[in-house]
Amino acid sequence: MTSFGLFKGERALVTGSASNIGRAIAEGLAREGAEVLLADIDPVRNRETVAAIGAAGGRGEAITADLSTSDGWRQVLAAAGDRPIHMLVHSASPPRKETDRLADVTEEIFDAMLAVNVRSGFLLAREMGQRMKAAGVRGRMLFVTSLHAETPRNLPHYSASKAAQTMLVKELARAFGPSGIRVNAIAPGAIPGGGFNASAFNFDGKIPLGRLGAASDLAGPAIALLSDQFCGYVTGTTLVVDGGIALHNWITPASA
Repeated sequence: MTSFGLFKGERALVTGSASNIGRAIAEGLAREGAEVLLADIDPVRNRETVAAIGAAGGRGEAITADLSTSDGWRQVLAAAGDRPIHMLVHSASPPRKETDRLADVTEEIFDAMLAVNVRSGFLLAREMGQRMKAAGVRGRMLFVTSLHAETPRNLPHYSASKAAQTMLVKELARAFGPSGIRVNAIAPGAIPGGGFNASAFNFDGKIPLGRLGAASDLAGPAIALLSDQFCGYVTGTTLVVDGGIALHNWITPASA
């Protein structure tokens, strides 16, 4: 992939960086010259992401934190240090089973999903935004949401958290816009990995572009949204990257 050096001299914080979409975005930011802080609950795979970034000539640093806890987001902020962060990407999300039914979602599972996706996402963004303002940084934030922020399915905890993220992006964009800080979201389609098992569903003829997505399909659009060169006048919006699958009612929610 061609590099344009879009983020040379900048620092980025990416949550959920150990695998799949978070890793792809982190590696893309590093290719564009950013120093990337990688926050994830899985230290082994997160170090593998750091190693891959280093092998490609980039700079990465691993942070181990559990964002489902009340201290997790604070640990991430502390590890980020006092140097300015220019970009925040919140991709972390607890594992899920696409074949679960509503009755399988316990109180603990529901709370963990909302804690990572919404509570920690908000608190990280709030604090990072304040730091950006204090440092005079025209920062950018990106949330990885989902098509199912608007489409009901058999994962009420996941869908509800993504709907909350979508509105959170709009609130943050309004609040931070006067300081030159942009906040957007990217909504992936059917991307195997991260808890999504494509074999559990029949996709024949339901993706207009004719294939399932890959994490790498998200990296380019994410970089564009984070770049002032390409999207400097874009904030408070969600970019759908799904091969056209949202044109179909592609999953029939399971019964309770």
